[in-house]
Amino acid sequence: MKKILLYSFCHFLFMTSCKSDKLPAITPDIKTEKTLNDTDDPAIWINPADASKSIVFGTDKETNGAIYAFDLKGKIIENKTIKNIERPNNIDLAYGFQLNDSTKTDVILFTEREKNQIRMFSVPDMKPLDNGGFKVFEDETNPEFTFPMGISLYKSSKTNILYAIVGRKTGPENGYLYQYKIDADTTGVIHSTMVRKFGKFSGKKEIEAIAVDAELGFVYYSDEQYGVRKYYIEPDMGNEEISVFGTDLFQEDIEGIAIARYNDGTGYIIVSDQQKGQFNIFSRTTNKFIKAVNLSTLETDGCDVVTVPLNDTFKNGLFVAMNDEKDFFFYDLAKLGIEK
Repeated sequence: MKKILLYSFCHFLFMTSCKSDKLPAITPDIKTEKTLNDTDDPAIWINPADASKSIVFGTDKETNGAIYAFDLKGKIIENKTIKNIERPNNIDLAYGFQLNDSTKTDVILFTEREKNQIRMFSVPDMKPLDNGGFKVFEDETNPEFTFPMGISLYKSSKTNILYAIVGRKTGPENGYLYQYKIDADTTGVIHSTMVRKFGKFSGKKEIEAIAVDAELGFVYYSDEQYGVRKYYIEPDMGNEEISVFGTDLFQEDIEGIAIARYNDGTGYIIVSDQQKGQFNIFSRTTNKFIKAVNLSTLETDGCDVVTVPLNDTFKNGLFVAMNDEKDFFFYDLAKLGIEK
């Protein structure tokens, strides 16, 4: 009993000290309307015809889940929202997917955990392109290793091939992530083909957040309670880990990753320090820690960012963070105190 009381007291002191050193809270410009169940991960689509009509997609993870579509005022766009998805976790977006010789479309892909698959829809008309879904981790013999969670997309500048990098609820120490080629055949049918397994896992908790820096050629993922791992994104560059960073900067779970990109190659990697309620910001080029910010969200899983002006509210770009009250918070990028 004395050991239990001592542990409880020490835990109380630790949590109290963590709360006391929190940074001043930055309020969002917009809070979205509430979802039905449990928000998790956003993806921002920039409307090429009119940036003020861009859409923020966000997952709502439960058996009766959905991919919600929000306008830049945080209002739900009902006719762009995809319903009846069985526990969607993470989502990402790609521009200009080649459907056939003459047609391209922007697309979203997201994981559907309870069906062991990923889904693919066109944007902005929201049509399914996957014939019901692409199964993942099919060669895995351990059934516990087959539940997809994280996803990030990469359109190769070398081959123009679209890849999906998919993570899972739990997995082995090596080969935790699978990379799939997503392409259409001559008849217009879209296929998913596994091209490699890569990525180490500490075994401490799980891997969910994945983000690709397509221009610089890297993929990052959060090995929760361990660090942010970095690999090459092109399959022919090999599967060796480049580096791990942020190992001593997070209170507990390392979660969502967003990459703020600028055309000159500079920018920032923004990572959720979930239990502390803050975000750690790293240099995109060196991966060195720059600072932390408190954006007033609770238990943030996923986040996303764009660095171009969208409207009068988001003149410097848009940062979106999931909030653990069934909504998402929108911020003008300047509120994070980072500049080009």
